[in-house]
Amino acid sequence: MTGRTTARATSPASPSSVIRLVDIRETPLEVAEVLAAVQDAAAGGVTLFVGAVRDHDEARAVAALDYSAHPSALDRLHEVVASVVDRHPVTAVAAVHRVGHLEIGDLAVVVAAAAGHRGEAFDAARDLIDDLKSTVPIWKHQTFGDGTDEWVGLP
Repeated sequence: MTGRTTARATSPASPSSVIRLVDIRETPLEVAEVLAAVQDAAAGGVTLFVGAVRDHDEARAVAALDYSAHPSALDRLHEVVASVVDRHPVTAVAAVHRVGHLEIGDLAVVVAAAAGHRGEAFDAARDLIDDLKSTVPIWKHQTFGDGTDEWVGLP
């Protein structure tokens, strides 16, 4: 599932110019792509969050993950990003989530927020990743080292 959206700044007040990159994709994520998307001359602070597949979940060894997305996930991700833009004085935002099979160390999600000051960028990036994780219908199927598995985030 891909549906990349990009926009370049034409006016600092235009929400469409602030939302620079929104995507859900099966291909590996690139931090540099997301960071480049939020570069903005008006930004004094840029916050980047990178979520990677770790080798454990609490006391259980994780072997791999598979992420699945509902067909509405990209639309919901756009809504989340737009909501962050409405609530925070940002100059640029970007969010990309990966779906499909991921191994330990693979990047699962990358979000970034740029703003006039670091505090604004931190606040926006935190809301962006928290809202994405809590409301975008993307589900994680974990396979553990002992052969058991678990779904996370199902409704």
